[in-house]
Amino acid sequence: MSSLSPSILSELEQQSIELPSWAFGNSGTRFRVFGTPGTPRDPFEKIADAAQVHAFTALAPSVALHIPWDMCDFGDLRRHAEDHGVRLGTINSNTFQDEDYKFGALTHEDDHVRRKAIDHHLACIDVMDQTGSRDLKIWLAEGSNYPGQADLRARQDRLHDSLQRIYARLGDDQRLVLEYKFFEPAFYHTDVPDWGTSYAQVAALGDKAMVCLDTGHHAPGTNIEFIVMQLLRLGKLGSFDFNSRFYADDDLIVGAADPFQLFRILFEVIRGDGLNNHDVAFMLDQCHNIEDKIPGQIRSVLNVQEMTARALLVDRDALAAAQSANDVLAANAVFMDAFYTDVRPALASWRESRGLSPDPMAAYLASGYQQRIAVDRVGGTQAGWGA
Repeated sequence: MSSLSPSILSELEQQSIELPSWAFGNSGTRFRVFGTPGTPRDPFEKIADAAQVHAFTALAPSVALHIPWDMCDFGDLRRHAEDHGVRLGTINSNTFQDEDYKFGALTHEDDHVRRKAIDHHLACIDVMDQTGSRDLKIWLAEGSNYPGQADLRARQDRLHDSLQRIYARLGDDQRLVLEYKFFEPAFYHTDVPDWGTSYAQVAALGDKAMVCLDTGHHAPGTNIEFIVMQLLRLGKLGSFDFNSRFYADDDLIVGAADPFQLFRILFEVIRGDGLNNHDVAFMLDQCHNIEDKIPGQIRSVLNVQEMTARALLVDRDALAAAQSANDVLAANAVFMDAFYTDVRPALASWRESRGLSPDPMAAYLASGYQQRIAVDRVGGTQAGWGA
């Protein structure tokens, strides 16, 4: 068992991972959305479920909202969150479920459609004013399927103009965070397909515009930790959407497919002073299709915490010395020694010392909460894609 130094424990004490409200709703494959007993029927029940994750892990004090899926009285929702020991976080826009956006939203050739998409984002900023949220996160399902279908350059120009209008509405303490995605639902080209395009767009806007890196949004074989390094180096990494993928944008539990990749990413976050940095937000973006949702989120935040602890164990001095000496095997050994260290017993002991259960998953399952919501939440419409 590895012991964790006071300095590492101090870093872990500060760690905060935002949960997505939609992770508690129903989701599924391209072919079916699956329902589960106890699924929330409104944003208030989503917040109550998210608060369970924080109660058992002390890692998830905020919850991101999705507009219009989470429309409600936001003053009431903010008080409800505070009563449950959490707060409202990032506001996510939606320009991918409206008939008008079939051929684009912020990039659309029709000024009326583009104005509608811009107005939606301005309404999201109004929500931020009510919830106290800092970040407006934008993911655009825009692009084309066939060569010659669209004027690629003109779409970038229209995107810049649209983002400028949204950016101008931000308050002094608010940010615009632009996500990117390699493909889907557009397959020939996507308007924001990679970190470089996102960076180019936000750099043109100003200091309050940042890049969001979703760990499932890259071509196979992409060195994601290099992108993390570069965006931190440039001061433009605004947030993470942590999830895991085998093939595409699978939105699986973070660390499930490639825990070593998560370790490598977190090492670069630490190396670039991005850990527990107010300017770099950690968030999950996952869908739990076949597993229970609350345990899925508990497992996710614990995976991030565990790989953070391992990354903090890297002997940076020994690594730097080996790198300077071009000692390839020694440098790799330093890195791998930290990755292979089992920190789970030390983390369990540390949680116990803080009054938490050493095994949050077991404690949640024993609490009976899952059984209670399955009984209590009968009737109404379960939340899911589009609600």
